[in-house]
Amino acid sequence: MSSVMKLSDAPAHQTKTVKPNLLTVEDAKALDIKKMNELFTEHMNPGQLHFMKLLGFHKIKIERAEGMYYFDQNGRKILDFFGGFGSLAFGHNHPRILEARRKFAEEKRQEIAIAFLSQYATALAANLAACSPGDLDMVFLGSSGSEAMEAAIKVAERAAGPNRPKIVYAENSFHGKTKGVLSITDGALYRGQFKLTDNTVRVPFGDIDAIELAFKSDPSIGTIVLETVQGGGGIIEAPAEFWPKLRALCDKYGVLWVADEVQCGFGRTGKFYAFEHYGVVPDVTALAKSLGGGKAAVGAMIASRDVYMKAYGTSKTAMIHAMATFGGIGEASITSIEALNVLYDEGLIDNSAETGDYLIEKLRELQAKYPTLLKDVRGRGMMVGLEFHDFSQTLPMVLRPVVAALDDKLKGSLPGFIGSHLLRDHGVLVAFTEYNRNVIRLEPPLICTSDNVDEFITALDEVLSRGVVKIVTDFVRAQVG
Repeated sequence: MSSVMKLSDAPAHQTKTVKPNLLTVEDAKALDIKKMNELFTEHMNPGQLHFMKLLGFHKIKIERAEGMYYFDQNGRKILDFFGGFGSLAFGHNHPRILEARRKFAEEKRQEIAIAFLSQYATALAANLAACSPGDLDMVFLGSSGSEAMEAAIKVAERAAGPNRPKIVYAENSFHGKTKGVLSITDGALYRGQFKLTDNTVRVPFGDIDAIELAFKSDPSIGTIVLETVQGGGGIIEAPAEFWPKLRALCDKYGVLWVADEVQCGFGRTGKFYAFEHYGVVPDVTALAKSLGGGKAAVGAMIASRDVYMKAYGTSKTAMIHAMATFGGIGEASITSIEALNVLYDEGLIDNSAETGDYLIEKLRELQAKYPTLLKDVRGRGMMVGLEFHDFSQTLPMVLRPVVAALDDKLKGSLPGFIGSHLLRDHGVLVAFTEYNRNVIRLEPPLICTSDNVDEFITALDEVLSRGVVKIVTDFVRAQVG
């Protein structure tokens, strides 16, 4: 007789499940700074807290956010020129997006409907196809940029065929942290000694000759994956002539081009897609970040019909990479539908171009004013990089040779000091970049106005006017104070 107990054999009267000591929503809302730091250390990422403390982020509790501003526990406004790495095109809590979500919830509309067709997921897919040029019209919905990029490289590899599995990617690329796209993310920190796929070929970003050499020498290359603007690399653009040449090379050698627009897309550079500046269309692209309207986690892969049908076009292959449980979830889909409509109704793509030009103009005036501090201003629209000189180059000539040996170790320190002062003294939040640590990354919401730019420039001017010695000494005093 079997000794395995059936469910029906379980005791009829079991001990009642005891609820653990759970925090409620109201408890979470009421947490103070000390308790937040404690819980972050105990249950999240204690190492990360070290860097938050250096910048003073650990002292701030955000109570609410609206438009271009956060509001902290003291009611202080913080101007958001960080923008969640490009996730907040509409600023914080855009009223139309809030209203769409409120109405959806009040009507008790369906969230998970993967057994049926979803009117919301299909409408979102249709909208994305309408916003996309050329024959980019087949959509896969997910929950993040990494998931969208995973779908992008998978559809390309399937369409390229089993004899062409290799993928070309660029130096200083960032495509996500999940294991598939980590293989084409060019950062030792993120790779972290994980065992990654080896079907990849690395080339310098924007080097058309290196790409053609790779295509010529290795016929097993079927895909090339590039960010149109490298975000983590320090807001880096390829020369304008690179993109038409890339399109021509891909057509010549039968290689599929995947354009990663997760950070630079959705109107951020003054076009819906950054590649539209160059009059070219990739075979596959990906969006995320602001696609969720600042209120939902949404990512999307958009492929040409030809590529998609080669990969998943039959009943036997259709389910190889079908939508995941939360891909196209109801409220997320309607949030993105409303976000796309707001993007065009409020002219935010044009505003990004125009106000972005004004931001770059004002930053270049500061560069001329502080040439020993500011090395470069670059970007377009609301995706701008502000690069500082190596630390030694900011010092008097006599000190430079002595300090130059420490430049690599000191990379990122000056932008960090300046970012800390902007937050502490002026209530302005900025971001940084993964690979070139001397760059401050500016990705404000696309609702940004010239007045917001002036507020930011005034704050940055005041900090830079202190000079490097006072910037450093003020930072040290703040750390020990």
